[in-house]
Amino acid sequence: MRQHVGDQRVSLSGMVLNNGTQGAQQLAIGRKPDWIRAKAPGGEGFRKTKALIDAHGLHTVCQEASCPNIGECWSRGTATIMILGDTCTRSCGFCNVKTGRPATTDLDEPRRVADLLAKVPLKHVVITSVDRDDLPDGGAAIWAETIRRVHDACPETSVEALVGDFKGCREDLEVVIDAKPEILAHNMETVRRMHSAVRPQAQYERSLQVLAWIREGGLVSKTSIMVGIGETDEEVETVMADIRSIADTDILTIGQYLQPTRNHLPIDRWVTPAQFDGYRVHGLELGFQVVESGPLVRSSYHAEEQAERLSPAGRQTATAMEAILSHAQSRRADPA
Repeated sequence: MRQHVGDQRVSLSGMVLNNGTQGAQQLAIGRKPDWIRAKAPGGEGFRKTKALIDAHGLHTVCQEASCPNIGECWSRGTATIMILGDTCTRSCGFCNVKTGRPATTDLDEPRRVADLLAKVPLKHVVITSVDRDDLPDGGAAIWAETIRRVHDACPETSVEALVGDFKGCREDLEVVIDAKPEILAHNMETVRRMHSAVRPQAQYERSLQVLAWIREGGLVSKTSIMVGIGETDEEVETVMADIRSIADTDILTIGQYLQPTRNHLPIDRWVTPAQFDGYRVHGLELGFQVVESGPLVRSSYHAEEQAERLSPAGRQTATAMEAILSHAQSRRADPA
């Protein structure tokens, strides 16, 4: 099995489990450096969050994608809801969400999401979804109904929606834009050269176009990339510059790629905390309003603690995010 990476060709056969008589060819997941530390799941807050999610029959990207921050976030009563089921129609080389033919679309899901969030008072909620290329609108109608129901049920809660590319259909994206989430995100994930291996059913230019349409729609826009999957620092700087110059995106998050299983793309390098700090400084110089950059940062990961308890960089991020969300909510309340 091979994936193309720019002008190179990368064999993935050594990373895939098989049932051959000669035994599986696997790349071992190496030992993590000391700065990759995540809180183990557990505690009363974790159990309460899990019980609420299970009671409403919902999915979270925290579980499905094996997020390293699940222990920390769930203990604080926060989670990223994943709608449109738990089965994705795409097969990205980094993602642990299962791939296949999704079951029948659950039309009651938007109501259950709103009911759950009404029971958990939050200032900000992140909702994402699997890709649903099997649906004529890519799931846009379900997305819009979910956002509107959450706004109605939780008027004090700002909504961040992390969507796919809708196969480049602007009309489908506009359905979501019209629902007016406070933040609308679409992840670039990686640099141009790595796209065919990391996101084989996506396109670098198409994702930049989606981000540009979000900004043209008047919403706060956000994207995320991961590092350590085979890119160079120069390529990271290039994709950051493209996101700013082509899409004028407001918020960028950058985190370390962590190989979920031996069936996924291997880790190429461990990016140091100092280099993540460098990415953050460079991003702010490029004009991003907010840059969250760190080993365990994920697209839905926020500095939700009180600002005074954060590092100087964390306080700056928290202050900027508070201003962005306050402005977005005021525009929703008074669209004129």
